[in-house]
Amino acid sequence: MSEKKYAAIYLADGCEEIEALTVADLLRRAGIEVTLVSITEEALVTSSHNVRILADTVIGAFDPSGYDVLILPGGVPGTPNLQACSAVTDAVSAHHAAGRTVAAICAAPSILAGLGMLRGVPAVCNPSFEHVLLENGADLHREPVCTAQVPGRGTIITSRAMGTAIPFGLAILSHLRGPEAAEALGKNILYLS
Repeated sequence: MSEKKYAAIYLADGCEEIEALTVADLLRRAGIEVTLVSITEEALVTSSHNVRILADTVIGAFDPSGYDVLILPGGVPGTPNLQACSAVTDAVSAHHAAGRTVAAICAAPSILAGLGMLRGVPAVCNPSFEHVLLENGADLHREPVCTAQVPGRGTIITSRAMGTAIPFGLAILSHLRGPEAAEALGKNILYLS
């Protein structure tokens, strides 16, 4: 297996649990080291559908600098809670500026748009938040997942909603380990035939 890869998924109260946990599951199956990060000082996070998730660490103890990808699940009020956390927005901005990868699904691409990261960049999001991407100059697409390399910056992977969580996770895996790894896992879980 190639060198170790590291992914962090930020969890806010009100997050969409399928978007967070499906991606964590897929990446862990593929040997990616995944850290679930609560954005408060409480490790226990309650999702938008009242699923309680025990994070691996809390925001005050987390250093994102060694991670290959930072991931933002959507959900409401999860997305506004992520957006209101300066430790998250600062980390995502710095990660992208350093040429690394950020990924967001459902409503969460609106956070990237608000940070100015999607201006002129192909991206997708939940239909209810498309206006935010358009207002911030994104090149709005409508496929399930969009991977964009931003010149002079990092890669941005966006996806549309809970129903696209599997292709989103596989796109992140493809970016980290190559398309063969994503195809093999997709076949293993019977997502791809």
